[in-house]
Amino acid sequence: MKNGTILIAALAFFFLSAGEPVSPQEQYIATYAPIAVSEMYRTGVPASITLAQGLLESRYGLSSLAKDGNNHFGIKCHDWTGKKMFYDDDRKGECFRVYEDAGESFQDHSDFLRYRDRYKFLFEYSTTDYKSWAYGLKKAGYATDPSYPAKLIKYIEDYKLYEYDKMSVKQAEEVEAKYAKKREAEAKKAEKQAGKQASGKSSKTSSKQSSSKKSAKPRKRASDKTRYVDESLSVIPPSPMSIEEPKRISREGVNESFTVSLKLEMYSRNGVPFITAQDGQDVESIAKYYKLFSKELRRFNDVPDGWEPQPGDIVYLQKKKKQAARGLEKYIVDHEGENLWQISQRFGIRLKTLQKLNGFGPDHVLKEGDTVYMRQKPLIKRIFSK
Repeated sequence: MKNGTILIAALAFFFLSAGEPVSPQEQYIATYAPIAVSEMYRTGVPASITLAQGLLESRYGLSSLAKDGNNHFGIKCHDWTGKKMFYDDDRKGECFRVYEDAGESFQDHSDFLRYRDRYKFLFEYSTTDYKSWAYGLKKAGYATDPSYPAKLIKYIEDYKLYEYDKMSVKQAEEVEAKYAKKREAEAKKAEKQAGKQASGKSSKTSSKQSSSKKSAKPRKRASDKTRYVDESLSVIPPSPMSIEEPKRISREGVNESFTVSLKLEMYSRNGVPFITAQDGQDVESIAKYYKLFSKELRRFNDVPDGWEPQPGDIVYLQKKKKQAARGLEKYIVDHEGENLWQISQRFGIRLKTLQKLNGFGPDHVLKEGDTVYMRQKPLIKRIFSK
């Protein structure tokens, strides 16, 4: 707690000292830091990286995409079904997502990194290792600019954004509150000066308009906080790769109700035991060895009669789960050619469940950038999205 208080005091001094007006960059950081920190605890993306990318890519909230579409990270449409806007980027007239508010953009950015295969290695780095994250983003192909990592690092170090990687959500909100108090004082001072220059009815009208604008801003911040800032989050989630990593099944670790043979090497994913098919193995031989019926083995793996595994295929020995493990809420398709069955086998989820969760028919074809939900959407999101 003492260290947290020191961090808050240091950042408050950095932002608010010397009687200087808060810069647009500092305003952006203080406003969105609570969301960035909350997202760090939800997904594992360092708050410093999120804030630095937002500063750079939205020009601290002043870009056309940020102002007109609440899109702070330049995320393109892909499978987006919401509002859209068109903007010249790598090509002329490219399609970009339009968000209800900035908080939704921050959430989508975190998901974009956590649930795409090409970025999953980043989550093996500590959330305080902002340099590895910055260079890793470039390595993964996030940006074509060769100086992209250096730009992020400069923002992080110039504005001490690394301090947010060590904060709780509540501490980040305290910094925002101190900043908001100074902004309110600046607004009152400006209003007072304007009042001296104005007179009569026009002065009263201006004062009422100014008061109305001030009252609207806190309501907007409260709305964003309710939907996107979760003060109960306090633990960084495990990396997606560590969650997906198969776990070796030992004789000691097998539940008593699991009666199949343990002579061959077995692993589990999402709590479901499986083997990797070898040369010369077919459904009948695997089923016989593990004391199963060929028909139920095919049913466990969501495959039709007549299907035979190829060497290297995962073959589940029990029913797959109805949803993925916690921390793997969704999957974003990274390349053409993937299908739902492959995803169901990779993550140990029943194919019919994936179809139901996403409203996909049996012939649905996935495209690069499509989102596949693998767990029920959080209830809190459904409540506050109404």
